[in-house]
Amino acid sequence: MVWKLDRLGRSVKDLLTIADDLHSKGIALRVLSGTLAGVYTPHGEGKFFFTVMAAFAELERDLIQQRTVAGLEAARRRGRVGGRPTVMSPDRLAAALARRERGESPSEIAKALGISRATYYRHINRGSAAGA
Repeated sequence: MVWKLDRLGRSVKDLLTIADDLHSKGIALRVLSGTLAGVYTPHGEGKFFFTVMAAFAELERDLIQQRTVAGLEAARRRGRVGGRPTVMSPDRLAAALARRERGESPSEIAKALGISRATYYRHINRGSAAGA
């Protein structure tokens, strides 16, 4: 069972290969939603219709990907950066570096600054490389 055809494979070739492999093993493929909702029939009209719908699913997937990339590029040109905001300000980084110089452990530094150890390590390595 698959929710929608485009969730099964990335290309028409993948979808046909998967569907035919399942059928050859005696496993029925059931699509739960979309135009092809129902059971896949690998003969005649069923295979033709499946192939056409697989091509549309691949086209739709490609268009979504292109729009996403274009949207991200447009946002970057406007100065927008994706992802979560950083919790490590320049002041916190300086404090972390100073505490490290005094011999405090990464766990102690992270706890004192209210950050995770992973955040400490991610930023402290950048700060050290920058000569801070």
